[in-house]
Amino acid sequence: MRKKLFSALMSASIAVAMMSGCGLNAPAETGAGATQDTAQDTTQEVKESTEDTGASETGSEYEVNEAAAADPAVTLTMAEVNPLDGTICGAMDMKFKEAVEAMSGGSITIDLQGSGVLGVEADILDGMLGGTGTVDICRISAFALNSYGCDKATLLSLPYTFQDRDHFWTFANSELAQDFLNQSSELGLGVKGLYYGEEGFRHFFTVSDKPISSPDDMKDMKIRVSNDPVMTAMVENLGATPSPVSMAEIYPSMQNGTIDGAEQPTVNYQSNSFDEVGPNLTLDGHTLGAMMTIITEKSWGELTENQQQVILDAGKIASDYCREVSEQKEEAVLEQLKADGRNIIEVTDKTPWQEACKPIVEQYATGDLADIYQQILDMAK
Repeated sequence: MRKKLFSALMSASIAVAMMSGCGLNAPAETGAGATQDTAQDTTQEVKESTEDTGASETGSEYEVNEAAAADPAVTLTMAEVNPLDGTICGAMDMKFKEAVEAMSGGSITIDLQGSGVLGVEADILDGMLGGTGTVDICRISAFALNSYGCDKATLLSLPYTFQDRDHFWTFANSELAQDFLNQSSELGLGVKGLYYGEEGFRHFFTVSDKPISSPDDMKDMKIRVSNDPVMTAMVENLGATPSPVSMAEIYPSMQNGTIDGAEQPTVNYQSNSFDEVGPNLTLDGHTLGAMMTIITEKSWGELTENQQQVILDAGKIASDYCREVSEQKEEAVLEQLKADGRNIIEVTDKTPWQEACKPIVEQYATGDLADIYQQILDMAK
């Protein structure tokens, strides 16, 4: 017989977490679109309501898997390179932890370690793939496994692939997306993909006297991007010069004129105070900050079938929660930026941007990947 378990206190803690920053910075980036490149502490005013974060005011309700609750207790160590407080990925992780522990009736404990205390993304992945046993689960950039042979994920990093958030989530909830998650297992890498998340679209922002309305405006500009071939090629094809300075150097480099601009998701743009030195925000949405959560095959195999089902069910809950939180946060931040007098530049026609980056798509979406990429494009409504 099934019973209901209410987790009001845990849900309230997530809402508080999304309304306050912990003051910690994420480690340096490790690759294409890596979220530790973007997420810093997102300090929010205490007056923000729970509806801004997608958290329920009355608490969350989970249905306990009675069979899993009777299984032997197990603890899974989960790594997060970003702070748990005040970041979209941190909120998603905490929701996953809450759901797993509640739905398993306590037979599964998620030891969630944030702020990169277990290492940067590349080191964590190397350890998980190498079977060190230190980390069981990790939230990573959706493109992080590219260098390990998961070429399908490269398609998610190609510029101007997703028309809007609904387009991405149509993909993320499709059978095709499950094929992407399964590729690491099929290649025998030792890790299994569980579910997707996202931090919103990434946009260009520039110093006060150099607003960008079209690719033509980017000519001869120095734009900071992460040290990744796709991102570097994107900036070059748009007419600018890529400058791979570190995340910590963006603010002073824009302040002293070393670079003219950079790119970040909207929430991170504001939380890092980049709007102070780069008040022009061009909503071109060149790349979505896609994320996925993985588990080692060894840890997965040590769970019972009932516990595995709990992990999958909790992953769906966390993924849906991420979608809600990310969208609400992004909308709230945009309104605040407008109220603060920042120059928000809408891009109504992305055709010239897409045309400029077409050679990048042609370079990476080849062979069988070309057909798969077209399937992704066809999911746009």
